[in-house]
Amino acid sequence: MVKIEALAKFLDCDIEEIFEEGEMLCLGKKEYLVLTDEEADIKAAEEILESAWAFNKGFLDCHSDVISKMPDKSFSKIQEMCENANPIILALIQDKDHFVEDAISCDGRGHFLSRYDSEENEEGEYFIYRVS
Repeated sequence: MVKIEALAKFLDCDIEEIFEEGEMLCLGKKEYLVLTDEEADIKAAEEILESAWAFNKGFLDCHSDVISKMPDKSFSKIQEMCENANPIILALIQDKDHFVEDAISCDGRGHFLSRYDSEENEEGEYFIYRVS
């Protein structure tokens, strides 16, 4: 089964109704990511590392001795930089692989890949995430 077939089966629609737009598969205005297990792991890790600045301090405390010793007010000032704070926060995380694994363990891949509803759906060998 290919990705487009998996999505058509999941959505209970005809393959001809689905079209590709970059890495997205679309049905009307609805956009989906359809990924293998390995692709989902890689994509989730990318999303997590790109959004490290948005994690709450309590979660980050477990992954950085420096952040855990930092006053909440000071850390909030760093987070106010939004995406620009990401390199700083990533530099303070001791084990990025463990950070990614912990984030997925806590929230699931759907939280990071499905902007629409945070759901991870499985169809055959594929995982489906609604993006919009």
